[in-house]
Amino acid sequence: MSKLSELPGCSLNRKAMTNLEIIKSTYEGKTSEENGRNLAKYADEDIRWTEAKGFPYAGTYIGLENITKNVFNRLGNEWIDYQFTSEDYVASEDKVVAYGTYTGTYKKTNKPFTARVAHVWKLKDRKIINFEQFVDSKTVDEVTR
Repeated sequence: MSKLSELPGCSLNRKAMTNLEIIKSTYEGKTSEENGRNLAKYADEDIRWTEAKGFPYAGTYIGLENITKNVFNRLGNEWIDYQFTSEDYVASEDKVVAYGTYTGTYKKTNKPFTARVAHVWKLKDRKIINFEQFVDSKTVDEVTR
């Protein structure tokens, strides 16, 4: 008789995702909806989300509902093809940094932009507890005027 953990499809065989894999899952899904589901799945109830000073949505938001309302809904409504393209990741224990480029077109002005960006994520027990954005906000601010 074999042990459950030796059965090919058994969930006991699944290794827990690393912090790096968790953060990658919020960027590298097949769709933005999948990325959002993964963020919701791994976000702590009291996740703190900080958008950089000078960025249109600057401030710190607590909880996924506030983040969705004040950041993601606005990004979806105010921009055309707004996206973050990751270049690489750096992971160390409870922190993961994703860096790359933002692109998009602001609907009101129809002006496109490109900006370099880094996202610093902190996790505890495989839950995302903090996000902080570092971005060249001047290029973003210019297209919103």
